[in-house]
Amino acid sequence: MTGPHQDQPLVTAGTPVTDAEAAVVLVHGRGATARSIVQMTDEFDQSRVVYLAPQAARNTWYPNAFTAPVEANEPGRSSGLQAIDDAVTEANDAGIPTERILVLGFSQGACLASEYVARNPTRYGGLAVLSGGLIGETVDPDSYEGDLEGTPAFLGCSDVDPHIPEKRVHDSAAILAQLNGDVTKRLYEGMGHGVNQDEIEHVSRMVASLVE
Repeated sequence: MTGPHQDQPLVTAGTPVTDAEAAVVLVHGRGATARSIVQMTDEFDQSRVVYLAPQAARNTWYPNAFTAPVEANEPGRSSGLQAIDDAVTEANDAGIPTERILVLGFSQGACLASEYVARNPTRYGGLAVLSGGLIGETVDPDSYEGDLEGTPAFLGCSDVDPHIPEKRVHDSAAILAQLNGDVTKRLYEGMGHGVNQDEIEHVSRMVASLVE
C-alpha cells in the first residue's frame, strides 16, 4: 500500500544490513523520531545486529488515541503497519530470517508493533511492547488468529500510565498468549509514561538472544 508514511526515510544503525545476522525494528512514539528511538540501542551491545527505524510523517503514526475506533486512525494506522512490514522485508531481503528479527516499539509505536505482530503471526525473534497495546476501541480475541510459534513477547507498562489503560495491557498479553507467544508482562507501580531500567535490561537480553 501507499500512505502518509511510505515516503519517509528508514533510519539504520549498528551493523550494515548486508553483514548483520539479526535485526531489530524500532518504532518510535508520537512526537518523537526514528533517530531518537535508535538512541536506545546504545544500551544493546551487539555487534552483529542491524537496527531499522521507520519514520512517521510529521512524527505521528495516527492522529487519535489507540483506543479510538480503528477507522478514526486511518490511513495512518495501516500506513504505519506497512512501514513496519517494509522494514522487516528489508531485513529479509538481506538474508536475515524473520525468526532473527525483533520488533520493538514505545508508546504509539508499541501499539503498532503489537498490532503488526499479532496480525502477521509467525516466529519472530521477539516482540517488545513498551507502554502500549493492541489497537482499537475494543480488542476481540476472535479477530486474531495464527501461530507465533513461541515468539518471546515482552509487555512493560506503568499501572497508572495516563495513555495506556492497564486492562488493555492485560488483554493484549492474553491475545499474544492465545497466538502461542511466550509472553512476559510487567506492570510497574506508579511509573508514569516512560521506559525504566528493568525494561531496558530485559530487552537487551532479548536482543542478545538473537545472535546466540
